[in-house]
Amino acid sequence: VMMNETAQQNMENHPVIRTLYDHVDEVTCLAFHPTEQILASGSRDYTLKLFDYSKPSAKRAFKYIQEAEMLRSISFHPSGDFILVGTQHPTLRLYDINTFQCFVSCNPQDQHIDAICSVNYNASANMYVTGSKDGCIKLWDGVSNRCITTFEKAHDGAEVCSAIFSKNSKYILSSGKDSVAKLWEISTGRTLVKYTGAGLSGRQVHRTQAVFNHTEDYVLLPDERTISLCCWDSRTAERRNLLSLGHNSIVRCIVHSPTNPGFMTCSDDYRARFWYRRSTTD
Repeated sequence: VMMNETAQQNMENHPVIRTLYDHVDEVTCLAFHPTEQILASGSRDYTLKLFDYSKPSAKRAFKYIQEAEMLRSISFHPSGDFILVGTQHPTLRLYDINTFQCFVSCNPQDQHIDAICSVNYNASANMYVTGSKDGCIKLWDGVSNRCITTFEKAHDGAEVCSAIFSKNSKYILSSGKDSVAKLWEISTGRTLVKYTGAGLSGRQVHRTQAVFNHTEDYVLLPDERTISLCCWDSRTAERRNLLSLGHNSIVRCIVHSPTNPGFMTCSDDYRARFWYRRSTTD
Protein backbone atom coordinates (compact mmCIF):
# COMPACT_ATOMS: atom_id res chain seq x y z
CA VAL A 1 0.00 0.00 0.00
CA MET A 2 1.07 3.56 -0.56
CA MET A 3 1.94 5.91 2.28
CA ASN A 4 -1.08 8.17 1.68
CA GLU A 5 0.09 11.54 2.90
CA THR A 6 -0.66 15.13 2.09
CA ALA A 7 2.18 17.27 0.78
CA GLN A 8 2.57 18.83 4.24
CA GLN A 9 2.67 15.42 5.97
CA ASN A 10 5.18 14.22 3.38
CA MET A 11 7.52 17.13 4.12
CA GLU A 12 7.24 16.50 7.86
CA ASN A 13 7.67 12.73 7.70
CA HIS A 14 10.32 12.60 4.96
CA PRO A 15 12.25 15.87 5.29
CA VAL A 16 15.26 16.71 3.14
CA ILE A 17 18.23 16.28 5.50
CA ARG A 18 21.03 17.38 3.17
CA THR A 19 21.47 19.18 -0.14
CA LEU A 20 24.70 18.58 -2.05
CA TYR A 21 25.53 20.78 -5.00
CA ASP A 22 28.66 20.91 -7.10
CA HIS A 23 27.62 19.97 -10.64
CA VAL A 24 26.80 22.46 -13.37
CA ASP A 25 24.53 20.16 -15.39
CA GLU A 26 22.06 17.29 -14.90
CA VAL A 27 23.07 14.59 -12.40
CA THR A 28 22.64 11.27 -14.21
CA CYS A 29 23.78 8.60 -11.72
CA LEU A 30 24.41 8.09 -7.99
CA ALA A 31 26.09 5.39 -5.90
CA PHE A 32 26.74 5.02 -2.18
CA HIS A 33 30.18 3.84 -1.06
CA PRO A 34 29.79 0.34 0.45
CA THR A 35 31.58 1.10 3.73
CA GLU A 36 32.19 4.87 4.07
CA GLN A 37 29.74 7.77 4.27
CA ILE A 38 30.58 8.84 0.74
CA LEU A 39 28.23 9.46 -2.16
CA ALA A 40 29.45 9.37 -5.76
CA SER A 41 27.60 11.26 -8.47
CA GLY A 42 28.02 11.42 -12.23
CA SER A 43 26.75 14.21 -14.45
CA ARG A 44 26.31 15.56 -17.94
CA ASP A 45 29.04 18.05 -17.01
CA TYR A 46 31.62 15.27 -17.64
CA THR A 47 32.56 14.89 -13.96
CA LEU A 48 32.38 12.19 -11.29
CA LYS A 49 32.25 13.77 -7.82
CA LEU A 50 32.64 12.31 -4.33
CA PHE A 51 30.76 13.86 -1.41
CA ASP A 52 31.42 13.18 2.28
CA TYR A 53 27.91 13.33 3.74
CA SER A 54 29.11 12.52 7.30
CA LYS A 55 29.92 16.22 7.70
CA PRO A 56 26.74 18.33 7.97
CA SER A 57 28.55 21.43 6.77
CA ALA A 58 29.96 19.76 3.64
CA LYS A 59 27.91 20.78 0.62
CA ARG A 60 30.51 20.36 -2.11
CA ALA A 61 32.61 17.44 -3.39
CA PHE A 62 35.97 16.71 -1.78
CA LYS A 63 37.27 14.84 -4.83
CA TYR A 64 36.34 14.69 -8.49
CA ILE A 65 37.31 12.97 -11.73
CA GLN A 66 37.20 14.86 -15.02
CA GLU A 67 35.88 12.61 -17.77
CA ALA A 68 35.94 13.09 -21.54
CA GLU A 69 32.21 12.39 -22.00
CA MET A 70 28.99 12.73 -20.02
CA LEU A 71 28.53 10.03 -17.37
CA ARG A 72 25.61 7.61 -17.59
CA SER A 73 26.20 4.93 -14.93
CA ILE A 74 28.52 4.15 -12.00
CA SER A 75 29.05 1.21 -9.64
CA PHE A 76 31.33 0.85 -6.61
CA HIS A 77 33.47 -2.25 -6.17
CA PRO A 78 32.20 -3.96 -2.96
CA SER A 79 35.54 -3.19 -1.30
CA GLY A 80 35.01 0.51 -2.00
CA ASP A 81 38.50 0.87 -3.51
CA PHE A 82 37.38 1.07 -7.14
CA ILE A 83 34.49 2.45 -9.15
CA LEU A 84 33.24 1.50 -12.61
CA VAL A 85 32.23 4.38 -14.86
CA GLY A 86 30.04 4.08 -17.96
CA THR A 87 29.89 7.17 -20.17
CA GLN A 88 28.61 8.30 -23.52
CA HIS A 89 31.83 6.79 -24.90
CA PRO A 90 31.70 3.00 -25.48
CA THR A 91 34.92 2.29 -23.54
CA LEU A 92 34.30 1.20 -19.94
CA ARG A 93 36.53 2.80 -17.29
CA LEU A 94 37.63 1.48 -13.91
CA TYR A 95 39.06 4.05 -11.47
CA ASP A 96 41.11 3.55 -8.31
CA ILE A 97 39.26 5.72 -5.77
CA ASN A 98 42.46 6.64 -3.89
CA THR A 99 44.79 7.45 -6.81
CA PHE A 100 42.21 8.09 -9.58
CA GLN A 101 44.30 5.90 -11.86
CA CYS A 102 42.18 4.69 -14.79
CA PHE A 103 42.12 1.12 -16.11
CA VAL A 104 40.50 -0.30 -19.27
CA SER A 105 40.51 -3.75 -20.83
CA CYS A 106 43.72 -4.57 -22.68
CA ASN A 107 41.63 -5.89 -25.59
CA PRO A 108 39.76 -3.16 -27.52
CA GLN A 109 37.39 -5.81 -28.91
CA ASP A 110 36.02 -6.34 -25.39
CA GLN A 111 34.34 -2.93 -25.49
CA HIS A 112 30.83 -1.91 -26.51
CA ILE A 113 30.33 0.06 -29.71
CA ASP A 114 27.90 2.65 -28.27
CA ALA A 115 27.18 4.50 -25.03
CA ILE A 116 27.11 2.48 -21.80
CA CYS A 117 23.75 2.73 -20.02
CA SER A 118 24.25 0.41 -17.06
CA VAL A 119 27.17 -0.94 -14.99
CA ASN A 120 26.84 -3.15 -11.90
CA TYR A 121 29.11 -5.35 -9.79
CA ASN A 122 27.90 -8.59 -8.27
CA ALA A 123 28.14 -9.05 -4.49
CA SER A 124 31.48 -10.90 -4.51
CA ALA A 125 33.05 -8.55 -7.11
CA ASN A 126 34.32 -11.43 -9.25
CA MET A 127 32.03 -10.25 -12.05
CA TYR A 128 30.33 -7.12 -13.33
CA VAL A 129 27.76 -6.56 -16.04
CA THR A 130 27.22 -3.73 -18.52
CA GLY A 131 24.36 -2.80 -20.83
CA SER A 132 24.64 -0.46 -23.79
CA LYS A 133 22.79 1.48 -26.46
CA ASP A 134 24.33 -0.99 -28.91
CA GLY A 135 21.79 -3.58 -27.70
CA CYS A 136 24.37 -5.85 -26.05
CA ILE A 137 24.84 -7.05 -22.48
CA LYS A 138 28.43 -7.88 -21.53
CA LEU A 139 29.62 -9.95 -18.60
CA TRP A 140 33.11 -9.10 -17.32
CA ASP A 141 35.72 -10.77 -15.11
CA GLY A 142 36.04 -8.61 -11.99
CA VAL A 143 39.76 -9.34 -11.57
CA SER A 144 41.21 -9.21 -15.10
CA ASN A 145 38.66 -6.67 -16.44
CA ARG A 146 38.24 -8.84 -19.54
CA CYS A 147 34.88 -9.47 -21.19
CA ILE A 148 33.74 -13.06 -20.56
CA THR A 149 30.47 -13.20 -22.49
CA THR A 150 28.48 -10.95 -24.79
CA PHE A 151 24.72 -11.35 -25.17
CA GLU A 152 24.17 -9.96 -28.67
CA LYS A 153 20.86 -8.20 -29.39
CA ALA A 154 19.74 -9.00 -25.87
CA HIS A 155 16.48 -7.11 -26.36
CA ASP A 156 16.03 -7.76 -30.08
CA GLY A 157 18.45 -4.98 -30.90
CA ALA A 158 16.75 -2.36 -28.71
CA GLU A 159 18.82 -0.29 -26.28
CA VAL A 160 19.59 -2.09 -23.01
CA CYS A 161 18.40 0.13 -20.15
CA SER A 162 19.48 -1.87 -17.10
CA ALA A 163 21.26 -5.08 -16.08
CA ILE A 164 21.69 -6.32 -12.52
CA PHE A 165 22.72 -9.57 -10.80
CA SER A 166 20.53 -11.75 -8.64
CA LYS A 167 21.78 -12.14 -5.07
CA ASN A 168 23.37 -15.52 -5.80
CA SER A 169 25.08 -14.15 -8.95
CA LYS A 170 23.71 -16.99 -11.09
CA TYR A 171 21.30 -14.78 -13.05
CA ILE A 172 21.10 -11.36 -14.67
CA LEU A 173 17.90 -9.32 -14.80
CA SER A 174 17.82 -6.89 -17.73
CA SER A 175 15.38 -4.42 -19.25
CA GLY A 176 15.36 -2.74 -22.64
CA LYS A 177 13.56 -0.16 -24.70
CA ASP A 178 11.48 -3.00 -26.11
CA SER A 179 9.54 -2.72 -22.80
CA VAL A 180 10.52 -6.28 -21.88
CA ALA A 181 12.43 -7.52 -18.83
CA LYS A 182 14.45 -10.72 -19.14
CA LEU A 183 16.09 -13.14 -16.74
CA TRP A 184 19.34 -14.63 -18.05
CA GLU A 185 21.12 -17.73 -16.79
CA ILE A 186 24.83 -16.90 -16.69
CA SER A 187 26.10 -20.49 -16.91
CA THR A 188 24.30 -21.18 -20.20
CA GLY A 189 23.91 -17.64 -21.58
CA ARG A 190 20.25 -18.22 -22.38
CA THR A 191 17.06 -16.37 -21.51
CA LEU A 192 15.17 -18.25 -18.80
CA VAL A 193 12.15 -15.98 -18.38
CA LYS A 194 10.63 -13.09 -20.34
CA TYR A 195 8.46 -10.60 -18.49
CA THR A 196 6.12 -9.13 -21.10
CA GLY A 197 2.99 -7.02 -21.14
CA ALA A 198 4.47 -3.62 -20.27
CA GLY A 199 4.46 -0.90 -22.91
CA LEU A 200 1.50 -2.33 -24.83
CA SER A 201 0.67 1.16 -26.09
CA GLY A 202 3.96 1.53 -27.94
CA ARG A 203 7.73 1.33 -27.72
CA GLN A 204 9.15 3.15 -24.71
CA VAL A 205 11.17 6.31 -25.25
CA HIS A 206 13.05 6.84 -21.99
CA ARG A 207 15.30 4.55 -20.00
CA THR A 208 14.08 2.94 -16.80
CA GLN A 209 15.09 -0.06 -14.69
CA ALA A 210 13.78 -3.52 -13.92
CA VAL A 211 14.42 -4.51 -10.30
CA PHE A 212 13.82 -7.44 -7.99
CA ASN A 213 11.91 -7.02 -4.76
CA HIS A 214 13.86 -7.78 -1.56
CA THR A 215 13.07 -11.52 -1.67
CA GLU A 216 13.53 -11.79 -5.47
CA ASP A 217 10.06 -13.34 -5.74
CA TYR A 218 8.89 -10.50 -7.97
CA VAL A 219 10.20 -8.36 -10.82
CA LEU A 220 9.13 -4.70 -11.00
CA LEU A 221 9.22 -2.41 -14.03
CA PRO A 222 7.59 1.04 -14.38
CA ASP A 223 5.40 1.38 -17.47
CA GLU A 224 6.12 4.61 -19.33
CA ARG A 225 2.73 5.28 -20.94
CA THR A 226 0.39 4.43 -18.05
CA ILE A 227 2.75 5.71 -15.31
CA SER A 228 2.05 2.55 -13.36
CA LEU A 229 4.10 -0.32 -12.00
CA CYS A 230 4.17 -3.70 -13.73
CA CYS A 231 4.86 -6.63 -11.44
CA TRP A 232 5.54 -10.26 -12.35
CA ASP A 233 6.22 -13.46 -10.45
CA SER A 234 9.95 -13.84 -11.09
CA ARG A 235 9.72 -17.62 -11.64
CA THR A 236 6.51 -18.04 -13.61
CA ALA A 237 6.32 -14.58 -15.29
CA GLU A 238 2.68 -14.38 -14.20
CA ARG A 239 1.74 -10.72 -14.32
CA ARG A 240 0.03 -9.13 -11.32
CA ASN A 241 -2.32 -6.14 -11.28
CA LEU A 242 -0.89 -2.78 -12.29
CA LEU A 243 -0.16 -0.41 -9.42
CA SER A 244 -0.78 3.28 -10.11
CA LEU A 245 2.32 5.16 -9.02
CA GLY A 246 0.57 8.48 -8.50
CA HIS A 247 3.08 10.46 -10.54
CA ASN A 248 2.08 13.09 -13.09
CA SER A 249 4.88 12.29 -15.51
CA ILE A 250 7.10 9.39 -16.54
CA VAL A 251 9.05 7.46 -13.89
CA ARG A 252 12.78 7.70 -14.61
CA CYS A 253 14.14 5.68 -11.72
CA ILE A 254 13.06 2.91 -9.34
CA VAL A 255 15.09 1.41 -6.51
CA HIS A 256 13.98 -1.33 -4.12
CA SER A 257 15.21 -1.87 -0.58
CA PRO A 258 17.48 -4.96 -0.36
CA THR A 259 15.98 -5.99 3.00
CA ASN A 260 12.43 -4.63 3.30
CA PRO A 261 9.22 -4.49 1.21
CA GLY A 262 9.75 -0.86 0.25
CA PHE A 263 10.84 1.01 -2.87
CA MET A 264 11.22 4.53 -4.22
CA THR A 265 10.19 5.98 -7.57
CA CYS A 266 11.47 9.22 -9.07
CA SER A 267 9.64 11.06 -11.82
CA ASP A 268 9.81 13.99 -14.22
CA ASP A 269 7.05 15.57 -12.09
CA TYR A 270 9.84 16.56 -9.63
CA ARG A 271 8.61 14.08 -7.04
CA ALA A 272 10.19 11.08 -5.35
CA ARG A 273 7.64 8.71 -3.82
CA PHE A 274 8.23 6.08 -1.16
CA TRP A 275 6.15 2.90 -1.20
CA TYR A 276 5.89 0.29 1.51
CA ARG A 277 3.90 -2.95 1.65
CA ARG A 278 2.30 -3.25 5.05
CA SER A 279 1.74 -6.77 6.37
CA THR A 280 -1.98 -7.51 6.64
CA THR A 281 -3.35 -9.21 9.73
CA ASP A 282 -6.90 -10.36 10.42
